[in-house]
This record gives sequence, C-alpha cells and structure tokens, in this order.
Amino acid sequence: MRQKLSLKARALRYLTLREYSRPELIRKLGPYAESEDELESVLSWLLKCGYLSDQRFADSLVHRMQNRYGNQRILYELTQHDLDPDLLAECRTSLSESESERAIYLLQRKFASQEVTPELKAKMYRFLAQRGFSSNLVQRAIKNWIAENHPE
Repeated sequence: MRQKLSLKARALRYLTLREYSRPELIRKLGPYAESEDELESVLSWLLKCGYLSDQRFADSLVHRMQNRYGNQRILYELTQHDLDPDLLAECRTSLSESESERAIYLLQRKFASQEVTPELKAKMYRFLAQRGFSSNLVQRAIKNWIAENHPE
C-alpha cells in the first residue's frame, strides 16, 4: 500500500520535473492542502530554500519557447503566471535582441528548398504571425530570408 505524500514532498516532486510559477504550484497543490495556511507555509518554505524561483521559471519558459515562438506569444505566456513586471521587462529586453534571427531560423527550417512565389510568401507570413511574431518583423524576416537564400 502506498503512503500518502505530504504537501511538501508533493511540491518537491513537482519541482524536480520542471520549474513552476507560484500560481501554477498553488493550482497543482491546492487539492491536496488541508488548509490555506498549510499551502502558504509550504510555498514560503520553498521560496526560502530556493526551490521556487520566478526568475528560474521565466528563464525556463523562455528557453523552452524561444526556438518556436515570437516575443508576443512568449510574453503572453509569461503574463499568464502573474510574474513581477520588472522580470517581464527583463525578459522582453532579452528576447527582442534575438527575435529577428529566430524568425529567419524558423523560415529556413520550414521553407528551405521551396521556390519563392506570392503564395509561399503568404504562407510564410501566416506561419510566423501564428507563432507570435509582429507584422513588421515578419515582413523584414521574409525579405531577409529571400535575400539570403534566393539571391537573384
């Protein structure tokens, strides 16, 4: 027969798999907590010991998403976790430095050997826009990708 995990052990088990934000961990642990005070004390202990960190969570989420999505999508995901506005601003700054290269990389990976046609340009535009890249950046990335890969 399995022994019931304590709230602290359950929290540590979750945090060994990946980083969680405080609201996300509250949602996961809430059904197992006997009281609000118990949940709050476990979260305080996790913060004090360094097991729970918004900075690490944000870095982890950005790292997971940056090779597939644009800044708008990543920042939207970060705002869903009630993170500190200063931390969001820091993430926005670090992401904006590489957004153009990431968009061109995605275009290269998806459309490497295709002939450039107006239909392909429209497809590229939709592809990047759906992943959270801004329209100005999408236009520049497509223009740069064409100049690099199909010089005429």
